[in-house]
Amino acid sequence: MIMQRLRSDGPACDRHTTRAPIGQTGEVPHEDSPTLGTKGSLLVAVPLLEEPTFHRTVIYMLQHTDEGALGLVINRPTTQEHVPGLDPWMHELSYPPVVFSGGPVQDNTLIALAALALDVEAEGFSSLGNGLGTVDLSLLPDELAEGLQQLRVFRGYSGWGPGQLDNELDEGSWIVLAGGAADVFSTEPEGLWRAVLRRAGGRIALLADAPGELGWN
Repeated sequence: MIMQRLRSDGPACDRHTTRAPIGQTGEVPHEDSPTLGTKGSLLVAVPLLEEPTFHRTVIYMLQHTDEGALGLVINRPTTQEHVPGLDPWMHELSYPPVVFSGGPVQDNTLIALAALALDVEAEGFSSLGNGLGTVDLSLLPDELAEGLQQLRVFRGYSGWGPGQLDNELDEGSWIVLAGGAADVFSTEPEGLWRAVLRRAGGRIALLADAPGELGWN
């Protein structure tokens, strides 16, 4: 997985990849660690989860191992339309063409999530499977242009230490649902939380219209 860290003295990109910590102390899970159940899935906050950071969020999970977990909130667009030094990439953004808030961890870090044609291999593209992957923003988009279908840039990410996400799942704070590029690059991200719950059908679909104080019983 590829991350870019912004300079501490301004928003310009530092032009090198880095591994950022989960939470405050942990490392990003190693990519060769045994994968647990949520990678490539959507983590959907239940209505009872009223903490502002994650209230009614939909998170696309990039990694989940016994060392921790990492994902990107995909339904919180910001108003930021420009990142100095990244103009070529900003012109490639999918609608809405703004930076998204990926989570509360390391908001000086950018992660670019892209969808490429399944049969395309490109320098600077780290595959996550199913045609999705992270992109090295220190390169130029021309190097991916033929295969680049969708692009979203996230500032910050959501991270959990060893066992933390598993505990939250056991507590019922999240619902794990199938998801993919159509969700990551939704043109209506503000309505995505309700949309994915309704799509699930059954009892889960009822939560889409639940008031925030209603529990998951």
